[in-house]
Amino acid sequence: MKKQSVFMGIDVGTSGVKVLLIDTEGNILSEATTQQNVIHVNPTWTEQDPETWWQNTISSINKVLSDSLSLPYPIDISCIGITGQMHSSVFLDNSGDSIRPAILWNDSRTTLQCKNIHDSVGMDFLYNEIGNLALEGFTAPKILWLQENEPHHYERVDRVIMPKDYIRYRMTGELGTDHSDAAGTILYNVRNRKWSNELLKALKIDSNILPPIYDSTDI
Repeated sequence: MKKQSVFMGIDVGTSGVKVLLIDTEGNILSEATTQQNVIHVNPTWTEQDPETWWQNTISSINKVLSDSLSLPYPIDISCIGITGQMHSSVFLDNSGDSIRPAILWNDSRTTLQCKNIHDSVGMDFLYNEIGNLALEGFTAPKILWLQENEPHHYERVDRVIMPKDYIRYRMTGELGTDHSDAAGTILYNVRNRKWSNELLKALKIDSNILPPIYDSTDI
């Protein structure tokens, strides 16, 4: 029997990892969610272990593939689309391993670092270069927080990526992000569509720890 082309979607959410299979007409064939918890080191901090995301992704994939065996035809997964929770920061060492739990998008420990960014470059510069202000959930203040509060971890950082990028990296071995998530780091020049060398220099952040930027369909 001829295999039918299907698409897989993966959503690395905060409360769980959801995976689904759809056919070429958009009909849902199978779906599964594996729940996960948030680590609260203190009331204003939120973290998760990226390895937990990966294991929960595997669990949800296995469930939808198992369910697909009951379909009246064999399937061929033509492509996989990955999305995920917003601006959570994953810090990887030079072996591609997570150095510490990811700091999530709703973590508010970086208020001081946001103020320091505004004081350092000014709000007008941020509006013109980045198109946004420094907010606690974004990547740049989290990098600065790590520099200042966990230098033993920061000195091991080889790359900083987002949750969906981490799952794609585990699936393909390719490190990268897309323009949408890059814009949420406040280290991205929205007009030139590349990392802002001027802001990186002002904040003393090494550009080499940022991933290559691709269009969403490139990897």
